[in-house]
Amino acid sequence: MVSEGSIATDGSSIIVPRNFRLLDELERGEKGIGDGTVSYGMDDAEDMLMRSWTGTIIGPPKTAYEGRIYQLKLKCGMDYPNLPPVVKFRTPINMSCVNRETGVVEPRLFPMLGNWRREYTMESVLTQLKKEMMLPQNRKLVQPSDGNGDERLDQKALAIKCCIM
Repeated sequence: MVSEGSIATDGSSIIVPRNFRLLDELERGEKGIGDGTVSYGMDDAEDMLMRSWTGTIIGPPKTAYEGRIYQLKLKCGMDYPNLPPVVKFRTPINMSCVNRETGVVEPRLFPMLGNWRREYTMESVLTQLKKEMMLPQNRKLVQPSDGNGDERLDQKALAIKCCIM
């Protein structure tokens, strides 16, 4: 099988159509990513254009985000993956690349979106956002209340809550 962006035997590169690419991302998201602290999937199973996605990041340890579950909305326009998705935190968060009022991840402040490349994926965006949480300018930022009373969860409670969901 020839992977996206690889060179075919005639020297041309192969471009995977949008829907095939999104189906591949859906399959990867359903299988789970790495250690399970980042996940994503379709927001609306009836959306035949596969535009609306949801993502989850569990805050990394030893940061102000530890023990929190962050929900995100990802919108893939018809030009995805040539253009980046619009990424918005549904859960209140204080982070240098996120608009505090809207929750939108600002492309000019988040290089992965600002310098988008076709081979980037929703998985890579979510993974990079988690890494951003661990950067010195973000790791100790005071976080807003998430409004659900579960300000912080210990690791056992977090594991139980994730398993129940």
